[in-house]
Amino acid sequence: MAQILLAILKTARPRQWLKNLAIFTPILFTGQLFSSDAFGKSIWAFVAFCLLSSSNYLFNDCLDATQDRKHPFKKFRPIASGKLPIPMAILVSILFAITGLYISASLTTTFFLFAVAFLILEYTYTLIFKRFSVIDILTITTAYILRVYAGEAATGFHISIWLALAALSLALFLAIGKRRSELTLIESYEGVVPKDTRAALSHYSEKLLDTYTAMFANSTFITYAFFTFLAQPAREGIIFRNYWEFAPDIPGRKWMMLTIPFVLFGIMRYMQLIYEGKGESPEKVLTSDLPLLSTVILWVVSVLIVVYGIGG
Repeated sequence: MAQILLAILKTARPRQWLKNLAIFTPILFTGQLFSSDAFGKSIWAFVAFCLLSSSNYLFNDCLDATQDRKHPFKKFRPIASGKLPIPMAILVSILFAITGLYISASLTTTFFLFAVAFLILEYTYTLIFKRFSVIDILTITTAYILRVYAGEAATGFHISIWLALAALSLALFLAIGKRRSELTLIESYEGVVPKDTRAALSHYSEKLLDTYTAMFANSTFITYAFFTFLAQPAREGIIFRNYWEFAPDIPGRKWMMLTIPFVLFGIMRYMQLIYEGKGESPEKVLTSDLPLLSTVILWVVSVLIVVYGIGG
């Protein structure tokens, strides 16, 4: 029984729940992170999306069991290796979906609609969209953006358009980087054909993915830079309450721009990992690469200091 539960947990891919932290974006940047009501709703929203995404991961591994057995790493997944029976995986997938939707319905109607849209998108990706080049990347990107706006729907707090564009660019960058890294990884194994592990990979060339990667790395940096420059103080800081006495000669509050170097280094580091074939799973890279993890932590700390400490 313990082995079955462990197999279910592995197939649910808890590491990928990191993607659902995007739900906290609205309350982080609007100064509501320490609001008990907003934070509580975001927690429940996060739990709901974790269940919904895991429901799809279980379903996906059931469908892809044959292909996964040809993949150098995916062949060790519980379903592909036979450790988790397919009927049980499908049953758990259904239970996760029902529970996730039940939690979503207990929040707001709008959030529930986002949750339904997210679940449909995830399952449609698994059944159809992942087989078509470009469409597969756009679908993954849409799922990222749905998480951000689901956070808005759950709490009622909204992000700026420039932050939304930065999130969109980052989602595209991560999705394309995932495909580029997959291609690099597959080509390093003799006898492994890209189309045997993922149908859409056969339609991507290295040059095309390199162009896409560079394009959205640039757009991520530019849109985030615009956001930091145009961002208005979300709240009064607790460190410098009287801003003008602290820095009377600085025209406006642009302290958020101090977070740009962390974003720039993060983009450059992730691109380096992509071309080393280590970016197939962004959440795995984030938790295993010390320089990138440290950068993300420093970025979060700097955002907290600017929004909640300085107040702008």
